[in-house]
Amino acid sequence: MCVQDGEQVDEDMEKNVVDNRRMSWPLHCGLLHAHMDDREKDSSFRTPSNQISVANSFPVFDGHGGKSAAQFVRDHLPRVIVEDAEFPLELEKVVTKSFLETDAEFARTCSIESSRSSGTTALTAIIFGRSLLVANAGDCRAVLSRGGGAIEMSKDHRPLCIKERTRIESLGGYIDDGYLNGQLGVTRALGDWHLEGMKEINGKCGPLSAEPELKLITLSKEDEFLIIGSDGIWDVFLSQNAVDFARRRLQEHNDVKQCCKEIIGEAIKRGATDNLTVVMICFHLEPPPSVVVERPRVRRSISAEGLQNLKCLLEG
Repeated sequence: MCVQDGEQVDEDMEKNVVDNRRMSWPLHCGLLHAHMDDREKDSSFRTPSNQISVANSFPVFDGHGGKSAAQFVRDHLPRVIVEDAEFPLELEKVVTKSFLETDAEFARTCSIESSRSSGTTALTAIIFGRSLLVANAGDCRAVLSRGGGAIEMSKDHRPLCIKERTRIESLGGYIDDGYLNGQLGVTRALGDWHLEGMKEINGKCGPLSAEPELKLITLSKEDEFLIIGSDGIWDVFLSQNAVDFARRRLQEHNDVKQCCKEIIGEAIKRGATDNLTVVMICFHLEPPPSVVVERPRVRRSISAEGLQNLKCLLEG
């Protein structure tokens, strides 16, 4: 296992959000990426915060089948968003359109250079003033801590989700042994144009969608921090468990970067085998206060991933 140091990237993020502290929220951020040697074909990419007027974006891209798609989306999606004439007034519309345009542009690149064929999930959190928009296509997840309680800002797009399965089957796809068309463990992603029957270049929708699901909220004083993690994190952490863990660490040292390292370390202790990426954005300079969050006493003997799959089945 090799843990890549996030210090330089974190420094760049902090430089980019200094002005935003005066304009809206006192953001301070950290991130860490770990690569497991037994999954060399998978890559997670994350970019530093982009200073966009009074907006900041925090994307995570988790590639599969190679690095090309994740690298391409990392380099193009933020630019496509900010260069849209309707940004930032029509933020939700612009972000959705930008995901689809970036995916189509990658398809054109693959048609010229077939060796670039691969795919990536993508989640980006955009903070614009007091608004927080999360756009997700895939199984990365963003979780907000509000007064110590976990609020999921995204849904995992996996084949066991009933709504996703219904959408897929209506478009001619199928779920086989928990995989989309027997091939992919996610139902939304950018790229994967080389996989037969997944997407249609002629403009028609295929079972694998690059369209993100969006969630937009207005931040309040109770909102403490946002955790964005690749699916490897959520395979071993429940959302509330991750919030509890992060709050305890921040109360101890109030170091966001160190907290990211500790989440990665804890995930490894719990047996995580996938690539691990964590991004944290804190909305206050002070550590979170001590609170008691009432939760039902539940004994569990299945993994966090299993519980999340069960939740998908129950919620649709």
